[in-house]
Amino acid sequence: MVFIDSYSWPIFLLFWGLLFNCQLAFAQVVSPTAGARGLAMANAATTFTDINSIFSNQAGLASIEKVEIILLAEQKYFINDIRNIAAAVAYPSGFGTFGLNLHYFGFEDYNEQKIGINYARKLTHDLSLGAQINYVGFRIPEYGSKGLVSTDIGLQSQVLKGLIVAAHIANPVRVEIAEGENLTTIFKFGVAYLPSKKLTITSEVEKDIEFPASVKFGIEYQIAEPFFLRAGVSTGPTLLNFGMGIIVKEKLIIDAAASYHHTLGFSPTLSVRFGF
Repeated sequence: MVFIDSYSWPIFLLFWGLLFNCQLAFAQVVSPTAGARGLAMANAATTFTDINSIFSNQAGLASIEKVEIILLAEQKYFINDIRNIAAAVAYPSGFGTFGLNLHYFGFEDYNEQKIGINYARKLTHDLSLGAQINYVGFRIPEYGSKGLVSTDIGLQSQVLKGLIVAAHIANPVRVEIAEGENLTTIFKFGVAYLPSKKLTITSEVEKDIEFPASVKFGIEYQIAEPFFLRAGVSTGPTLLNFGMGIIVKEKLIIDAAASYHHTLGFSPTLSVRFGF
């Protein structure tokens, strides 16, 4: 019988998750969830047009009209030692929207850090383009550290009133992490239907070039002036998601969400958005 002490437990559970969710690959090397709003909607977030889009599709930043900041914290499977935290800011100007995001994922014996600098602008009234350059660093105490550069590119278009389509590709140029191991390339295509100002329905197909496609669905409903309810489901692996948001003040929004995996359990997320 093998006994797992409290120090080794986070490492054991993480690798259990990697074994049963191979789409995560050896390294996560991805942006954090698109805020608690995105997590609650199964991360079907390529069509977002707020600060959350800085994590899911930078083209959405072209639609914001004020400086916005977001702070994000996710606790993977209720394990204190596995941290997934991020912070980002977006600054709209007459030349487009500029943004910066910082991301940390991992624990003492393995972690990733990412710095992303992005830019978005409207090419036409209904078509937006966004791009991001990332510096990604890896640290494994026994093996040392390594850094590399990657890119993200996204498009977003309002094809009809209340209908948005979007596409995004992460790491279009394959970058080698180690011998025989490349930074994964991920394609996403999403559609959002907004039948009213209170209701948003999203869907998305995500394809890692090395694994089968994942399908996501999300819904958001504003039940009262300051309150939002959200839910979502995704495949590959199957995840159930739910959450809520509250407008505390005109310039302050707090979002909370959780994702449920049938083997690993819950991953709660909290994000706070500020506008200036």
